[in-house]
Amino acid sequence: MEIVIANKSHAGYAQYICDTIAESAKVRGTGIAKRTPEYVITKMENGNAVIALDGEKFAGFCYIEAWGHGKFVANSGLIVHPDYRGSGLARQIKEAIFKHSREKYPDAKVFGITTGLAVMKINSDLGYRPVTFSELTDDPTFWKGCQTCRNYDILQRTEQKMCLCTGMLYDPEKEEKKKREAAKSSGSEAKKEKTMNPKAFTRLKSIKEHLFLKKDKKKDE
Repeated sequence: MEIVIANKSHAGYAQYICDTIAESAKVRGTGIAKRTPEYVITKMENGNAVIALDGEKFAGFCYIEAWGHGKFVANSGLIVHPDYRGSGLARQIKEAIFKHSREKYPDAKVFGITTGLAVMKINSDLGYRPVTFSELTDDPTFWKGCQTCRNYDILQRTEQKMCLCTGMLYDPEKEEKKKREAAKSSGSEAKKEKTMNPKAFTRLKSIKEHLFLKKDKKKDE
């Protein structure tokens, strides 16, 4: 298995990547912002994506989006081919794209929105923290991308303050501050922030689904 920064030589995988993302969302019954092959190819040509290959076979993908003139970046479109799920590949891809984001945009805040509990856990382990949508980019182009999601009406009803997705943010400035404070401590006295318990993510998702989907059910009745 090889995880590399994608380039134009990988353009032939673009349609397959989009199809795999769409099919995965359909199977899970979750909302998703649609991507086009042309958009994916642009990310590859700009060096803003990573692709996992098992020889010549496509195994996984993820790309970078920059917002607010580079003040924010998002790691989006994470997908693992069904043949490689459950192998830990998603975590490897997330770690690779996160590292690439930090190297290419060292001062940017890295964020993401997702309904996937597994992705939330990986993000938490990387240093992301759950935040309100108001702490994410206010770039209208980013939020416009949610229009193709089945849950977009929820985002509209809440005036873009909340949805079934959970917003997560990695703030490099805050993380550097934590490292400096930890460095002042010694040995066992060094404070280590624990990652968020998966049960907390499950409860958060359950509360949102109960809150929003219950309203939709009443409306249908």
